[in-house]
Amino acid sequence: MSDWRPLGGELGAWSCGEGPRLVFVHGFTQTASSWKPIAEHFATDGYESIVVDVPGHGESAGVHVDLRRGADMLTSLCGAAVYTGYSLGGRLCLHAAVMHPHLVRGVAVVGATPGIADETERATRRTAHNELADHIVEAGLARFLDEWLAQPLFAGLVLDDEARADRLANTPEGLASSLRLAGTGAQASLWPRLHEMRMPVLTIAGEQDHKFASIARKVSATVPLGKAFEVPGAGHAAHLQEPQLVEKALADWLVEINY
Repeated sequence: MSDWRPLGGELGAWSCGEGPRLVFVHGFTQTASSWKPIAEHFATDGYESIVVDVPGHGESAGVHVDLRRGADMLTSLCGAAVYTGYSLGGRLCLHAAVMHPHLVRGVAVVGATPGIADETERATRRTAHNELADHIVEAGLARFLDEWLAQPLFAGLVLDDEARADRLANTPEGLASSLRLAGTGAQASLWPRLHEMRMPVLTIAGEQDHKFASIARKVSATVPLGKAFEVPGAGHAAHLQEPQLVEKALADWLVEINY
């Protein structure tokens, strides 16, 4: 399926299919295209899928806002839907769920955290992200991308030429802005507000991504209607490494929540 229709709005976004609305939100250094294979699967299965370029990325590279403003823009553009996000996109979806619960019918996150609870740790991370943002601009996108993907966090993730080219469509300035404004050092912790999320919540993490698998279990146990799923054989980018398993987990959950 290639019938992607652009949506007019403050963020780059595209829609495909018809039915109950699903919104897919990508992670840092990616673009909306990273979710398209999974989104297209649901578009052929009776849903309307929307993929979005988050602030600082893709066609939204010139949009420089924090997660709170990003959540406003995301929900204003996409409306009532089930929101699914990976890493940075997951944190954006969690903000949308807390700030706009009347529009978020459910939220699924992959490899995401509600934030850093300890203020000292958060300040340290903010300093590190500001320094890394400067480095992105100085080093250039290609060099930074190689460095970013070489982290142990992404062990086992192999990008083909198309996926790499997609990430290289970003800009150093846009990614730097995303780190400064929407990194975990910049965002306020949502841990104290998880109990407010009355919609169904699915937390997904790769079984080899031990830190985020632990966070996923903790989040699912904290929200009123939570469920956790670990993806066998996957690391942090579980939806890229094992897309069929993530598709099935999402599909089964959507049936469970009658969406």
